[in-house]
Amino acid sequence: MRAMGVVAKGAKCGIDGCDEAGARSLGTARVEAAGLRVATGGKKAVLCRAHYKEWKKESKDDRDLERARYGRP
Repeated sequence: MRAMGVVAKGAKCGIDGCDEAGARSLGTARVEAAGLRVATGGKKAVLCRAHYKEWKKESKDDRDLERARYGRP
């Protein structure tokens, strides 16, 4: 089985000052919109577990509005 994606290949967290192993990758614009400072300027930002949890807390209202817009529960 081949590893697919940057997280499976062992990418580090892309947040300034964090060297933890990456757990999820998200669009850089979505991460920056939640107030997290991304070190790289690519399309995708890799987040460790702690920063992904922080992103989820910060973007909860935006994600709820997005789901409501499409009529999903």
